Amino acid sequence: MGGFFGVASRRDALVDVFYGTDYHSHLGTHRAGIASYDPEIGLQREIHDIENSPFRTRFEHIFDDMSGISAIGCVSDYDPQPLLLRSKFGTYALCFIGIITNREALIQEVLKEPSAHFDAMTGGQVNNVELIGALMNEKDTLVEGLRHAQEKIEGTASILILQDDGTLIAARDKMGRLPVFVGENEDGMCVSFESFPYRKLGYTPTKELGPGEIVSVSNNRMITLVPPRDTMKICAFLWTYYGYPNSIYEGSGVEKSRTTNGEILAKNDRENGGIPAVDYVGGVPDSGLAYGQGYAYEAGLPFGRAIIKYTPTWSRSFTPSNQKERNRVAHMKQLPVTDYIEGKDLLFVDDSIVRGTQLHETVDFLYRNGAKSVHMRSASPPVLFGCKYLNFSRSNDDMELLARRVIDELEGEEGLNHLDEYLDGTTERGRKMRDVIAEKFHFASLEYQTLEGTIEAIGLPRCKLCTYCWTGEEDDPQ
Repeated sequence: MGGFFGVASRRDALVDVFYGTDYHSHLGTHRAGIASYDPEIGLQREIHDIENSPFRTRFEHIFDDMSGISAIGCVSDYDPQPLLLRSKFGTYALCFIGIITNREALIQEVLKEPSAHFDAMTGGQVNNVELIGALMNEKDTLVEGLRHAQEKIEGTASILILQDDGTLIAARDKMGRLPVFVGENEDGMCVSFESFPYRKLGYTPTKELGPGEIVSVSNNRMITLVPPRDTMKICAFLWTYYGYPNSIYEGSGVEKSRTTNGEILAKNDRENGGIPAVDYVGGVPDSGLAYGQGYAYEAGLPFGRAIIKYTPTWSRSFTPSNQKERNRVAHMKQLPVTDYIEGKDLLFVDDSIVRGTQLHETVDFLYRNGAKSVHMRSASPPVLFGCKYLNFSRSNDDMELLARRVIDELEGEEGLNHLDEYLDGTTERGRKMRDVIAEKFHFASLEYQTLEGTIEAIGLPRCKLCTYCWTGEEDDPQ
């Protein structure tokens, strides 16, 4: 995914950008960078690899190497950024969050111009940030260029720019899949992906940008350059998994949503056969904890932390580039609390079941440590489609998704005509898919949250949420 944080201030901006960017580390695992503007030095930039070392460690020297009254920082799962670009709009630093699914077509389109070229990376790849800069350069003004780039891009692109006068330009993606916030304090203003970093740093909320909205942010004011669109499709998976627990998007808090989701799961169980007789309810750490607490509260059962994550030295399990190493990291981090496992019947809630590889290891871990039985609940509906709008999943093929593989096993291509039934656990097909997965994973039972329950827990109208990974429903044409 990725995240960014920027500040335009009347004093040094690097401290706030350092900590503000670090607070986005849960969103990016590959590269991180900071660019700053100093009136005497101009624009500066530094980028580091953060695959095997946290952001703070790689950038703790930044105060000796850079200075500035304005700065932007980002973490990224892919491209090194921000980049410094020089064009007819002047020199500026640019970073973005999202994915460009038609990047090769756009690259070829740009290269048709006689003098066009890109700085190629390993394997001939082109940095998406440089591609965005080239698309912007096709228009006469920077703002027209931003709108043009976002219109041409298939996927999602929220963009943050630091200009060579210290002004920030922030553009939320055209469908509003990802959030962008503006805050202010007595010294200046900031731009943030997450809602909590700027509050923690002493900024008060000024505005949550609307879909496609573009604003200019200086140290004393925000100016709307392009008004927001009417249609929004914010990613529902922000509440399901990616959003940090204390984040709030469009007025809906992540932790509260997850707790409510767990309560709804328990209510659904009560209405459809009864809540299983278990000794403890738990959540697969860390994102599943709030779901488990909500389920336990509604079900009237004790909550127990049967698994503790050891995080001081082990990186996140999705960081390594190959699945075998990701599984190993996930395994090494898990520590059992045997008082809540040995000889116990357990019900665990996970945030979602995508490929199922790490969940398989988690359930085996519980059985190896003496669990009598394990009932599993997913706080997300079955994931039936790989995301085409964001890069939140490493799945490149729908057949990497556990639910789709099982559907294919059950009835091959014919199953594609009945995906709505498989999404619904009350249908014969939906029940069969759940039973097959439960047997494969040695679950005592398996249930998924309903789409309606997910939307209810988030608390926003369905028309404002992107639910493509569950339903395959694409956006209405703009």
